[in-house]
Amino acid sequence: MNVFRMPVSAVALAGVALLITGAGAQPASAHPKPVPLRTLAAGTGVRIGTAVDMAALADDTMYRRTTAREFNSVTAENVMKWESVEPTRGTYEWGPADDLVRFARAHGQAVRGHTLVWHNQLPGWLTAGVADGSIGAEELRGILRDHITAEVKRYKGRIYQWDVVNEVFEDDGSFRNSIWLRELGPSYIEDAFRWAHAADPKARLFLNDYNVEGVNAKSTAYYDLAKRLRAQRVPVQGFGIQGHLAIQYGFPGQVAENLARFEKLGMQTAFTEVDVRMILPVEEGKLAAQATYFRGLLDACVQARRCTSFTVWGFSDKYSWVPGVFGGQGAATLMDEEFGRKPAFAAVGEGLREGA
Repeated sequence: MNVFRMPVSAVALAGVALLITGAGAQPASAHPKPVPLRTLAAGTGVRIGTAVDMAALADDTMYRRTTAREFNSVTAENVMKWESVEPTRGTYEWGPADDLVRFARAHGQAVRGHTLVWHNQLPGWLTAGVADGSIGAEELRGILRDHITAEVKRYKGRIYQWDVVNEVFEDDGSFRNSIWLRELGPSYIEDAFRWAHAADPKARLFLNDYNVEGVNAKSTAYYDLAKRLRAQRVPVQGFGIQGHLAIQYGFPGQVAENLARFEKLGMQTAFTEVDVRMILPVEEGKLAAQATYFRGLLDACVQARRCTSFTVWGFSDKYSWVPGVFGGQGAATLMDEEFGRKPAFAAVGEGLREGA
């Protein structure tokens, strides 16, 4: 999630008219035989991806067709998270994650793995065991190792990037007071990367977080961490920038500079969970501003030397997580609830075309 507190600036909205032709979302029928985003991305060196809601993929034909047509990279929105794959200790439920990997293979798509170590969406047996003392620190470390090893090995050779460690810092750059930090200390981060690398040496391994689009205290904490770990030969190979933005806050500053400093460490970068929410109701000016925000992040990625993927966190407002978390906000994706393309969809397509 995104908690920027700057007001929208005039600079952030400049040039809207140059990017957008027409107002509001347009029905799919208004764009005969459009070129898919994945085709436009082919010459950029950047994969264009989406998070996938597996229930929607199974039940919604339009959603399924759009996922296959527009994207050459997919991320499991939820079904690779720990509470989903091991809801009962020692009993794994890989079915939905397997389904996504099969779907991707059938449609020529790469898969990003999300996420191995996080403080949220943990199985109840783990959090309850730590809370009541029945799982101590030594056992917890072994449980974490076994979880990472089991999941990464299952998909060895089929996932090109893993979000290994997710959201470990607060916005001020201090370590998040998570179950992992309290029980294991900060060494759990390097352990997680080493275990993941041992399980699949060819997958690229990422740190991942929100509010790290530009140069700030939080992104600098990640830079310092990555620099230190890489000096110790820990296989931290990528920095994932989630990109959950909101048009009522200013567009983050120094995005290109932020990407460049991680790339100078020899790391890949990626935008991993991009959406741009607004205070409802939807209006023409808000849609135009949203388009500039999507385009701003995309341009930074396409123009960077080692930014390898740009993933939106869902592509239709019909299945967006935003309204359920941010009251009175929504319309955060590239398409409306009827799969009509918004100005943001056109802006992303144009950015890919120009970046090829």
